[in-house]
Order: sequence, then C-alpha cells, then structure tokens
Amino acid sequence: MTLNVPADSLRRTAMPVLVALSAAHFLNDMIQSLIPAIYPLIKAAYALDFGQIGVITLTFQISASLLQPVIGLYTDRHPLPYSTVAGMGFTLIGLVGLAHAGTYPLLLLAAACVGIGSSIFHPEATRMARKASGGRHGFAQGLFQVGGQTGGAIGPLLAAFIIVPNGQTSLAWFCAAALLAMPLLAWTARHSALAVPLRRPGHAAEAEVAHRPFRAVAFPLAILIVLLCSKTAYTASFTSFYTFYLIERFGVSVQASQLMLFLFLVSSAAGVLFGGMLGDRIGRNKIIWFSILGALPFALALPYAGLFWTGVLTVIINLVMSSAFAAILVYAIELMPHRIGLVGGFFYGLVFGLGGLAAAALGLFADRYGIDAVYQVCAFLPAFGLLAFLLPSLRGARVS
Repeated sequence: MTLNVPADSLRRTAMPVLVALSAAHFLNDMIQSLIPAIYPLIKAAYALDFGQIGVITLTFQISASLLQPVIGLYTDRHPLPYSTVAGMGFTLIGLVGLAHAGTYPLLLLAAACVGIGSSIFHPEATRMARKASGGRHGFAQGLFQVGGQTGGAIGPLLAAFIIVPNGQTSLAWFCAAALLAMPLLAWTARHSALAVPLRRPGHAAEAEVAHRPFRAVAFPLAILIVLLCSKTAYTASFTSFYTFYLIERFGVSVQASQLMLFLFLVSSAAGVLFGGMLGDRIGRNKIIWFSILGALPFALALPYAGLFWTGVLTVIINLVMSSAFAAILVYAIELMPHRIGLVGGFFYGLVFGLGGLAAAALGLFADRYGIDAVYQVCAFLPAFGLLAFLLPSLRGARVS
C-alpha cells in the first residue's frame, strides 16, 4: 500500500532529530579527528616511526570497527537509543587518556577507548537518521554525514591553533565537546519517537523488500565492499600521512600542513550532502561510480603537482570521493532494509577497520620507500570505481 504523504509533512521529517544527530556526529568526529591531528606532536615527543603512527590509527579504527556490526545486529532487535550517551562516555575517557598518556601503550589504550565510543554511536544514530528521513534517505544520511565530515575536518584546524602551541595536555580542553554531546544525545533519544518512518508517494514499503534472499544481495554487497576498500585506503593516506607529505616535500610548517589537511577534510561536508541529495534523484548507482572513478584523473596528477595545485587537487579529489559513502550506505540499506543497524554498523565498522589496516600498511610502506611513493601508488585506487557499473539498479524492485 502506498501512503500519500503531503510534501510539507515530508519536510517536517523530524528535522530537529536529524539536525541534533548531525550536531552530535560533528562533536563525535571532531574528537576522533584530533587523534591523527596530533601525530606530528607525538611522533617527536615519543620518538615514533611511521609504522608506530600507523599502529595508533590501526588500534583506534579496529576498536571502532569490530563492535559496530555486533551492536548494530543487537539493536535491530532491541533498539537502544540511549546507548549513544554511553558511547560518548567512552570517548570522553579516551580523550582524557590521550591528553595525559605518558607512554606509547597508554596512547594505544586511549585511542581504543575513543574507537569503542564510535562503535556504539554510529549504528543507533544511523537507524534514527533513517527513521527521521521521511523517505528522503539520501538526504537524511547526507545531512547526518555533513556533521561527521565537518567535525572531522575542523579537528586538524583546532589542533593547529590550540594543541600545537599548547601541547598534548591541551587535548583535555576538548572534554567540553564530549560533555556537550551527552545531553544532546539524551535529547535525541527522547525525541526520536517523533521520527515517524514516512516515505514518499510511490515508494515501496520496506516490508515489500524485507525478504530479499542473501544470494540476491551477496554480489552487490561484495562490489560495495571492494569500492569502499579502495575509497577508504586512499582516504587513509591523507588522514594519517598528508601532513608529513607536505612537510617533507614542500617544507611547510606543522601549522600550515594542518591547515591544508583541514581544507582537504572540510570539502567532504559538501560532497556527502550533494551525493546524498543527488542520489535520491538520479539513483545511487550513478553517484557511486562517479564519486570513485571520477577522482582518478586528479589522483594520478597529484604526485607531480606543486604546493598550490596539490591543495587544489586534494580538495577536488575529496569533494568527488566523499559523495560515495552516503550513496553506498543507502544502497546497502535498500538491499537489506530490515537490518539497518547491522548494515550501518558493518559499513561504518568497515570504514574504520579498513582505514586502520590501510594506515598501518601505508606507514610501513612509507618507512621503506618514502612518503612520496605512497601517493604514487594510491593514485590508482580510484580505478576500482569501474566495478560500480556491475551494480544492479534497485529502482522499482519488488520482492515478495
């Protein structure tokens, strides 16, 4: 049965809940982004090599990835909206630990706590964003992602002007962000009931596709995973090593490198929202292949560019590639709409886990072959976007 929902009702789609979720995502990911942002400081303070830097990223992202699918699967059956508050509590503990860790193992333990907080936050927040979408699933996920991407981008900027001048212990000042996020998430949990799962006229009910057999979704899911692998590995080369690349190749200061990392990361906010909204109109498939394959010529040119064009190219690359994740996530949820928490947890977890593995591998590669070689090799990763042409169209699909 099709529900005829007025346009103004769709626009009311629990927008306060979506905005609050996006704001919480901003605060959550801002805290997380402080970890790679302080790498130049702790590398010198603890006499670390690139491999050890990669292991910090690996520890954070593995802890964030392993729990997310499990939590998502559980909350599909037993929703726990207030669990997001507990997740932020773990993030707060990790932030305090990062500020006052005196040894490398304590840095790893603190990074793991921040990762656990993320693993609790994302599955339930993804479900609430889906519920609040009013049928505009791409827009809802895009708006949710804007908060996370903007928070992730502003972290290096804050590090450049606050943490670099004041030292590692100034990380503790950002506990205020976690303390602000906790009541905001409690409010979101209380008001998530307002997010009535409406859908646009003519859209299929999720119940109609809830029993799609696994054999029908296995191939497209495998394609999505490969595409996400290529995107995440390429992005990890920037989040972990871009500042070192700029310092070593162009001789810029730590603060200048953080500013350029900020420009790279902040372009994600526009990309995810644009990709989510456009995916609602033209289909997820087109957005997915364009967002990954479209970055290829710019990625190939990057290793040979000067400082100015390096900044320009990295912004273009991230603007294009960042539009992929919202489309990939919504496409995967449309394949398995009865497992929103599991899909959200799996794909967010996959991003963190793959990012950590890629960072560790690229760190070892950089130690052996040099930081320039990392970007020469990674430039070919967007070519995997060609696989997106194999994704079946879900428009108009019905499963009884």
